[in-house]
Amino acid sequence: MAGTRQLRWWYDDGQAGMIDADGTQADVPPVDMPQAGAPPAYWALPAAEVLRRTGTTEAGLGAEEAARRLDSFGPNRLAPAHRASWLRELAKQFTEPIILILIAASVVSMVLRDVTDAVIILAIVGLSGLLSFWQEHRASLEVQRLLDLVQVHADLRRDGTTVEVALEQVVPGDVVVLKAGDVVPGDCRVLSADALQVDQAALTGETFPVHKHPDPAGADAQLGERHSALFLGSHVVSGRGLAVVVATGSRTELGQLSRRLEQEAPATGFQQGIRQFGMMLARVTGVLAVAIMALNLLLERPFAESLLFSLSLAVGLTPQMLPAIVAVSLSRGARRMAGEQVIVRRLDAIQDFGAMDVLCTDKTGTLTEGAVRLHAAVDPTGAPSPLVQALAAANAGLQTGFTNPIDAAILAAHPLDPAYRAVAELPYDFSRKRLSVLADGPDGRQLICKGAYDSVVEVCLTTDRAGLDAHFARLSQEGYRVLGIARRSLPEVEEVTPADEDGLEFLGFLAFADPAKAGAREALGDLRAAGISVRMITGDNRLAAAHIAGEVGMDVGTVLTGRDIDALDPEQLVRRVQEVEVFAEVDPLRKERIISALRDSGATVGYLGDGINDAAALHLADVGISVDTAVDVAKSAAAIVLLDKDLAVLGHGVRLGRQTFANTLKYVFTTVSANFGNVASMVIASAFLPFLPLLPRQLLLLNFLSDIPSTTIAVDNVDAEQLQRPQHWDLRFVRDFMVVFGLLSSLFDLLTFAVLLHVFDADSTLFRSAWFVGSTLTELAVLMVLRTRRPAIRSRPGAGLLWTSVAVAAVTLALPFVPELSRLLGLDALPAKVVAALLLITLGYVLAAEALKRRFFRSAQTPRPDVPRPGRERLAHVIREHGGATPGRRTRGPSWRRFVTLSPG
Repeated sequence: MAGTRQLRWWYDDGQAGMIDADGTQADVPPVDMPQAGAPPAYWALPAAEVLRRTGTTEAGLGAEEAARRLDSFGPNRLAPAHRASWLRELAKQFTEPIILILIAASVVSMVLRDVTDAVIILAIVGLSGLLSFWQEHRASLEVQRLLDLVQVHADLRRDGTTVEVALEQVVPGDVVVLKAGDVVPGDCRVLSADALQVDQAALTGETFPVHKHPDPAGADAQLGERHSALFLGSHVVSGRGLAVVVATGSRTELGQLSRRLEQEAPATGFQQGIRQFGMMLARVTGVLAVAIMALNLLLERPFAESLLFSLSLAVGLTPQMLPAIVAVSLSRGARRMAGEQVIVRRLDAIQDFGAMDVLCTDKTGTLTEGAVRLHAAVDPTGAPSPLVQALAAANAGLQTGFTNPIDAAILAAHPLDPAYRAVAELPYDFSRKRLSVLADGPDGRQLICKGAYDSVVEVCLTTDRAGLDAHFARLSQEGYRVLGIARRSLPEVEEVTPADEDGLEFLGFLAFADPAKAGAREALGDLRAAGISVRMITGDNRLAAAHIAGEVGMDVGTVLTGRDIDALDPEQLVRRVQEVEVFAEVDPLRKERIISALRDSGATVGYLGDGINDAAALHLADVGISVDTAVDVAKSAAAIVLLDKDLAVLGHGVRLGRQTFANTLKYVFTTVSANFGNVASMVIASAFLPFLPLLPRQLLLLNFLSDIPSTTIAVDNVDAEQLQRPQHWDLRFVRDFMVVFGLLSSLFDLLTFAVLLHVFDADSTLFRSAWFVGSTLTELAVLMVLRTRRPAIRSRPGAGLLWTSVAVAAVTLALPFVPELSRLLGLDALPAKVVAALLLITLGYVLAAEALKRRFFRSAQTPRPDVPRPGRERLAHVIREHGGATPGRRTRGPSWRRFVTLSPG
């Protein structure tokens, strides 16, 4: 294309292509390839060549060019956006197999000239679909608004300046500025690096961070050996760097890997429960539909009418509004939680949030004020030391790894002396637990080392270790976080390695004050009252951790340290984590062991963290919780984000999560029991009645009317006792509830049949009219009973639920008396005596349901369910975060006689 600037680009299938300046793409033969096959690997090319091929410079792209590339390549996601067009969402409401079969049967009915019946059925199906679409569409819009509140960003160079851009808007050719805690926004080529270390365990499984630098790697280097490449799904642990993005979204290594996965990641407990519930209903529906069809054919009833009736029954048993109710309940719950400063990034996490019974949290900022200040800088004898303070300020002010509150506190107490100049540095990492800076200063060139006391003193030459340990213990027992500081003269050195951290002179201690947060003790008490036990997991020393834990009311009888954890095998650790509340001197790998052991013990584990070293634990926990001020890697790993790092806020969020889950379950309980009872009654009635007990259109209308109040269940009131304990999904409980209360419903249906046939000598029209009204009234009435464990009169329903139920009841009673509508629906006006009888039967049903409900729940017990906890794969989580499947855990629920917290109300 003469006269048009073009950029060579590489597609994920290994073929070369061209990108015109206007953003269009065109395949071209790989004319400059050294050999047939894949193009030259970008990690093997010089950085300048990669910049040239991506059409950018170290100053970054211009805003207009970035916009063109975003249009061309699309958003930086592994999978297409989940938000479909409203037309697709609407069409989805009519794609269930049973609905499609019903529509087809209605068309057959039209062909057979039963046009009126078919049109009415199609109209009711259409109204049901529109109602469900309206609910789900509103829910999806609400969720998107909430997600926009919490986004992960990348720092890019655009037009020569550094700007913050949402991760989805990163494009190939962008130049990324990286520092500790940043997520890598795409596959990148390193341009420059300063002690840059990256955790890429999500792709390679490497336990420890890897060092990255801009020198070209071998063209045949394996993924983990490409030291000049960065990958989507990894994050910066320490150091800083500059890189150019060469691939985004599905064209990245992670994108290719996600497509190669043959099956979805395992679903969460709630998702799997819904799936198992659907399968159970499908089996029951299939058996009953076939049985009723066969029975009607044996009774020589018309084929088309029998088919429509059987399919209508199947639709009646299926809780058609369940997807909409779940979507609305979760989205409204998320909106209410947002009002309490809790943002839900993944809706299915609400169930795990409500089910959480163990919360693991860090110490700083959660149990403490988080406003760290330097209390003292002392020499080995405990005397104040200006030298210790000056060298600590030099170490804090010259390091470039990442900003942290410890260094900020040092510099606030003693600004950096301009006489010190940085030469090189060894950034902090979680294995060494030290940060060293090689600096020129008043005493010449020296290595200044600061870090955890144990890790610093072990590389020092000292003759009085016992005395140092005593000073350290005294400061720690007073609640201070204590670091050590040391130095070594290196006059001729230009670069340093960890080997240079040896033979140091120990200079003294830095003691930092971070008092227990006001209200932390009360917040922990509220969490315990809600059935949630708390574990402190901190990298601080055991004495300081025990001091703070004691102040906030935690059990400090035993403090388990990292070394203690290393000495335990997995089974021993599972037993210990159930007894111990404070874990100290713990690194990220040990955090993972603690989380895994708690999950293996049967707990539903939440983890609250905001640091670089919390990412793995956030991935592994049942529900990862972070804060809006967290580093990007922690925020992107979390399912729940707090806008205020406060346990009281977390407690409010947990209760709202439980309320959301409880309201979702109400629909399941009340709907399936009523529908099961109706279908069982239909089977019985079909066997002895000389006519169909209800016409297909009447049956579908009944189902539609009873679903209308259910759309308000998402905002129904929940009894206080329902929020006091964690809640879990239990399919067996659902099944038993459905059968017990469904059969009670059938019993009163049979009573209705007897009264209509033997007292009022009803013909087919009167029978259908009366049972249509009676069934709808009993479903509405029992909804008020079964939505709560309390006596219904002592549990106030939400205003929306109450008034929609009253309105539907009024419409149902009026329908037989509206001539045009009643004629179309095959109904007839009901005599006053029949209406009175139906009201009396409804009252009897309510009283019987109340009595049975008390006995049913009294028989239930409340031990913890036995829930296996396979570990959650980190890769699956990363894929999900970028638009893939949602991982979770499998659950198996106990019998309802063993577990009651699932019950409605």
